[in-house]
Amino acid sequence: MSSNHNSRRQFLKSSSVVAAGVSMPYFFSAKPGMAFATESKNDRVPIGLIGAGGMGCGNMRAASQWVDVVAIADADQNRQQSANKQLSGGKADIYDDYRKILERDDIKVVHIATPDHWHTKPVIEAMLAGKDIYCEKPLTLTVDEGKLIRRVQEETGRVVQVGTQQRSTFNLFTKAIALVKQGRVGKIKRMSAAIGGAPASPGIPVVDVPKGLDWDRWLGPAPAAQYRWAEKKNKKKWQRDPTNGHYEFRWWYEYSGGKLTDWGAHHVDIAAWALEANGQSNAVVSIDGNAKHPVEYKNGVPQQTDRYNTATSFNFTVKFAGGAELVIRNDTDNGVLIEGDKGRIFVNRKKLVGKPVEDLATNPLPEDAVKEVYKGFDLIEGERKGHWANFLKCVDERKEPISDVHSHMRMLNICHLTGIAARLGRGIKWDDKTEQIVGDSAANSMLKRKYREGYEIEMNSAKPAAVKS
Repeated sequence: MSSNHNSRRQFLKSSSVVAAGVSMPYFFSAKPGMAFATESKNDRVPIGLIGAGGMGCGNMRAASQWVDVVAIADADQNRQQSANKQLSGGKADIYDDYRKILERDDIKVVHIATPDHWHTKPVIEAMLAGKDIYCEKPLTLTVDEGKLIRRVQEETGRVVQVGTQQRSTFNLFTKAIALVKQGRVGKIKRMSAAIGGAPASPGIPVVDVPKGLDWDRWLGPAPAAQYRWAEKKNKKKWQRDPTNGHYEFRWWYEYSGGKLTDWGAHHVDIAAWALEANGQSNAVVSIDGNAKHPVEYKNGVPQQTDRYNTATSFNFTVKFAGGAELVIRNDTDNGVLIEGDKGRIFVNRKKLVGKPVEDLATNPLPEDAVKEVYKGFDLIEGERKGHWANFLKCVDERKEPISDVHSHMRMLNICHLTGIAARLGRGIKWDDKTEQIVGDSAANSMLKRKYREGYEIEMNSAKPAAVKS
């Protein structure tokens, strides 16, 4: 473990309560092998939900053993009302503007489950308001946003958990990392993260904004755009109508990074975690490969604005300072393949296989091997529920959660840089110390984004000061 990691954890312990100006008398009693449980009704955590779509509501149901949703903010009044009914029996306060939640002294914890382009701004403002945060992945849309989040987290000492819940899966991903740490695959030489490609769409027409949706607020920091939607005929039950709004925002670079930050934020995270557990550097040296997009690109900019524009297929090789390589691809079984000089394992959300896994029958892992890679915490059953249990326990004990902003951004930068290479159609070289792309000014310009006027990050809650990326 690095000295920076130790000092950051000590900082959390010593300064975070002071930074918030409040005491944190939360509720956990740790019993080995058992779920954390509230001791009384008064020990339950009041929480503010920012973004009341499927992920936000699903997470709140997973954490319902410990939290009460007392406030909900969303740009869509229909989602406000639906979430209030199902999560709070209609008793929560609802807001169009999430900043109303950040102003409340009775709310110390917030869950941010907005579309991706709306993550960075409320995360930073919530930390500055003295809140602890569980935010859905990916934490940012750009590398530079990650720099700002890391700095503000270190300055405020807030506990921030990122929703990469695969890190809280005992018998699959976390067990795979334990195998790596125990040397069962040897020194990692090569890995593969298969994450699928984004869908393509035909031209999507401009239509009237649905009643109850504040489209300007939904766009927020993103560029101004007209609302698009089309009914998809003969669609299967799991398919959705094409739009640039709810859910399908994932397939527009204006609001997301496509599959590279959607599934990539899960599987590339496991690969980066494996390198760390293997004692190797996960600092990027270079990224090279190819991608196919459903629209034409010039200088990294899509030339059509009426259809999905993220990569539908890709194959990139990421080279790390320690010599290992990671292939990010869309054309094989979804999951992570880890190959070392002693063996290899494959893991996804359904299976963990390979000779080192088979050998566990006669050579089991040490008793605390999984707990060791899980930062000393006990895991509980259910990855989403377990991820929330870890977060809330860290809020209580002022410790760094399993998916902290610093490890997340080191991983997410791999996804962002791959996305830049994909859009420009050329490889890039990375200087990890300066966090700059080497010898490519056009690529470097894509490390940041311009925030739309009126939606800049407010760095001073008493007298808002805009930070324009």
